[in-house]
Amino acid sequence: MSANLIRPSTERITIAGPAGDLEGLLETPAGADGARVAVICHPHPVYGGTMTNKVVHMLAKSFNERGVPAVRFNFRGVGASAGAYDEGEGETQDALAAMDWALQRFPGASLWAAGFSFGGAIAVRAAVARDAKRLVTVAPAVHRFAVDGAQLPRCPWLLIQGDHDELVDAGEIQRWVATLAQPPRLALLQGVDHFFHGRLNELRSVVLEWLDATRADE
Repeated sequence: MSANLIRPSTERITIAGPAGDLEGLLETPAGADGARVAVICHPHPVYGGTMTNKVVHMLAKSFNERGVPAVRFNFRGVGASAGAYDEGEGETQDALAAMDWALQRFPGASLWAAGFSFGGAIAVRAAVARDAKRLVTVAPAVHRFAVDGAQLPRCPWLLIQGDHDELVDAGEIQRWVATLAQPPRLALLQGVDHFFHGRLNELRSVVLEWLDATRADE
């Protein structure tokens, strides 16, 4: 049986966050060598976003399929995580804490960052602060949660956006990307809404194809 077909091991973890403990999940695929680890940020906490969101889960699954352990975690005030919503500022610190935990668990690993919606904007900020080597953002809410255009990742970056997104305007995303000196690879998916209803496998395929195509860039 291919290693990609073996269910990854799942470990419930506790991350020491700046506002108290954060609950999380570490999914480690069979044969992972610890050379890379991904941290994934979930959608807006106030509107039901959690680490078990389907898009977040699919991102973790995609990374696992390429042999990369994935850390998912709940932002402060979500699930069993301590604290309360902090307008994106505290959540950025939560993401940094999760990244630090991941790098302690896998010393010397290449850090990958990812996020969906609100979590996409947070992942951009955190990727810069921790010098992530790969970044995947899905429908990132960069206009609602300020992302400084002068402070953006220099690593390989994939941005996936649906053109029927009812929450993150695809046109705004395209115009924003066009202003960047080092823009991400933009994958604009036709007929896809914000939550990728019925299109999660397409999301997975785009992520895997990009990971394979940029393997030499890391």
